[in-house]
Amino acid sequence: MKEFITDPATVFDFLPADFVPFRDREVCERVRKMSGKELEQREPWWHPEFDVKVMMNPHPVLIATLFSRLKAASEAGKTFTMILGNPEPDTYIPLAQLINYFQVDCSKVHIFAEDEWADQDGNIAPITYEAGFVHSMIKYLVMQIDPKLRMPMENVHFPTNANINDYSKIINDISEGGADIISTSPGWTGHVAFVDPIPEFIGSGDIEEWLNQPAKLVKLHPMTILQNSLNGTFGQSGDIANVPPMAATIGPIDVMRAKERIEVHALATCGTFSSWQRMTSRLVTHGPVTPYVPSSMLQTRKTQVYISEELAAPFACWEKVGY
Repeated sequence: MKEFITDPATVFDFLPADFVPFRDREVCERVRKMSGKELEQREPWWHPEFDVKVMMNPHPVLIATLFSRLKAASEAGKTFTMILGNPEPDTYIPLAQLINYFQVDCSKVHIFAEDEWADQDGNIAPITYEAGFVHSMIKYLVMQIDPKLRMPMENVHFPTNANINDYSKIINDISEGGADIISTSPGWTGHVAFVDPIPEFIGSGDIEEWLNQPAKLVKLHPMTILQNSLNGTFGQSGDIANVPPMAATIGPIDVMRAKERIEVHALATCGTFSSWQRMTSRLVTHGPVTPYVPSSMLQTRKTQVYISEELAAPFACWEKVGY
C-alpha cells in the first residue's frame, strides 16, 4: 500500500477551473515554491525601482510613509494628494493620531477613495452605507483629525454617479499629473482597487491599452465578491448575498500616473496562518505583467512592496489540516 500511494504513476493532473483568472500552471508552480527572502529576488523584467521587502510587520512602515510624506508637504506649504484603499481603520486611525500629535496642517491635503460599491444597476453607494469604503475613510481618517487641522470636505474625493466618468481626470487635474502617493493591497484575483481581471479592463489583452484605462463602473469578478464576504464589514461569514455585485473604481492609468506607489501584502484570517493573499502575493510580484493579475502592473513602475513574514511563509499540502 505504501508503494502504491507514493507511485509517481498515480499523480493526479488537472487544469484550473474556468473561472480562475490566471491559469498558467508552470508559472503557478514556480512561484508557489518561493518563500521568505526568496521573494526579494529581482526578476529580469522588473522596473529598476520596483522593490520587494519581506519584514515582520509592514503596517507601521505604511503609516510612517504616508505621515512623513504628508508632513513634509504641509511644512513646505504644498498641496498633497493621496489615493487610498479602504476599509483600513488600522492604518488610518494611527495616521490621524500622528497628524493630531504633531499638529500637521492638512488644509492642502486632498484624499481620493480608490473605489466604492454599486448595486446591480450601477448606482454607487452613498457615504451613509455602513459597509461602504467612503463611509469608512471619512469616519476613521477624516473625522479622526482635529477640526482645526482637518482637510476641508471639498478636498475629500470619491466616486459618484455624477463624477465616475471624469474621476481619473479629476485626480489628474488636482494632483497636476498624478497623485503624490497611492497605497494599495492586492485582492484575491490580484486586483488593485477594483481593477479586476474582467472583460471591461482586459479588452484586447494589449498591455499598453490596459494600463491606460481610466476609472469606471464595473461588474465585479465572482472571486472578489467571495473575498469580501470574509471581510469584517460583511460579518466574516461567507455571506455572499450581502456583497454588492458592482463597483466604481479608479483605473490602471491612475496607478501608473502616481508619483509614488506603496503596496502591502499582509492579510491573514484573524491572526491565523490562513490567507488567500499568500499565493496572490507571489503572482503579483513574481508572475508576468498581465491584466489577469492586475496588481502585476506595479512591476512596471517605481514601487515599494512590503510582504509580511507570515505571507512569505512556505505552504504545501497539509493532509491533516482542515479549514
